[in-house]
Amino acid sequence: MLAAMNPAILAPDPAQTFATEERCDILELSNTPDDPDCSIARASVAPGVTTRWHRLKGTGERYVILEGRGRVEIGDLAPHEVKAGDVVLIPAMCRQRIANVGEGKLVFLAICTPRFRQENYEDLAAQFGD
Repeated sequence: MLAAMNPAILAPDPAQTFATEERCDILELSNTPDDPDCSIARASVAPGVTTRWHRLKGTGERYVILEGRGRVEIGDLAPHEVKAGDVVLIPAMCRQRIANVGEGKLVFLAICTPRFRQENYEDLAAQFGD
């Protein structure tokens, strides 16, 4: 059952973009207790950078690639190249990372259900390597 969501218009401020220890920059587009069923963030990864292995407890995630080229690794699937328009489905508790294999920024939406909460993030770099 979905939680109640109140009507709203959100206008994220690009100046609120922040760098993460995971090695990507994040702008939270929608992540509030008023909409607990979903969050949306814009992520960007610099050329040549691979994010850290991680997984989300109790949270499914989807990457919607907006620009650039990447190589995504999820669970036990073979590494797969992605480009603008591709959608990557990542179940809860599934290890994941993405590399920017292009010359420009890799930009994608990270859509989480339920919404992303930091306490559900688990860094796996020590277990699977950086």
